[in-house]
Amino acid sequence: MRLQQLELLIALGEKGSLRAAAEQLNVTQPALSKSLRQLEEEFGIALVQRSAKGARLAPAGELLAARAATALRELDRAREDIALHLGNTAGQVTLGMSPAVAILFSPGATARFASRWPGVKLCMRDALYPHALRQLRSGELDFVLGPVPAAGVGSDLLRQPLFHSQEIIAARRGHPLSRARRLADLVDARWILTGPTHGPGDPAHLRFEALGLRPPHVELECESFSTLLGLMSALDVVGIMPRSFLDRHGRRAGLVALPIEDPLPVTTIYAVLRADAPLTLPAQDLLEAFLQEAREFSRAQDRTGG
Repeated sequence: MRLQQLELLIALGEKGSLRAAAEQLNVTQPALSKSLRQLEEEFGIALVQRSAKGARLAPAGELLAARAATALRELDRAREDIALHLGNTAGQVTLGMSPAVAILFSPGATARFASRWPGVKLCMRDALYPHALRQLRSGELDFVLGPVPAAGVGSDLLRQPLFHSQEIIAARRGHPLSRARRLADLVDARWILTGPTHGPGDPAHLRFEALGLRPPHVELECESFSTLLGLMSALDVVGIMPRSFLDRHGRRAGLVALPIEDPLPVTTIYAVLRADAPLTLPAQDLLEAFLQEAREFSRAQDRTGG
């Protein structure tokens, strides 16, 4: 099995056509077909399904292509490591972040990082599990900073606590329920869910049923906090968000925290990385920069009692 064969398989999966895959990789179509036949003979199973409409990966081909993509990304990282060892500081670090991490820590961490690695490109993506964890496992992300599912992340991933995020319930200023003090006051509220179901932005985890209350009625769902701000500032809905997000952005959008006296969840934000793949040196330094920002933030919170 050669690397070129794996690249051909990945290109075919992306293009859905032998001709298009051959053009992308600058090889002839007969050469591509021959290479695929050799790969199928090696594995003893059909990897490609051909038809009059074109060609697509068979189930076994999809499995192999996913593993191949991860392997090729790791080889790219190895090339970066060697280049760094030789004094070439170019490269890229890709990470996934929750909105709270992006707001609180990304400016400071980015400044710390850039002072040491001015030639390394940073690619920052919104992190919503479980999608972010799939991207981490496939090698698309170097690490993830955000909440994790209640069931955990599995033994193939490592997690380290970053900080604890106090959740609040917010609404637009002037909302009829803006002075609600108990969760019982919100039984008839119109809720907006942010992020994944069962995540920190899902009102289901406020445990209304445990208080003998009806479960909350979710009227709207969104994935981004920018969408959340736009909707909440214009509609009579309530939603959950980190207090840090409200303080930095929500108040400017006309949102207020409801003075709820019932205990509200505290979400732990983690740094998550793969157990079987070491970080590149720039990625490790970037992670440490975020950890340092989080430590300083926690110390400041302790001093102010926040």
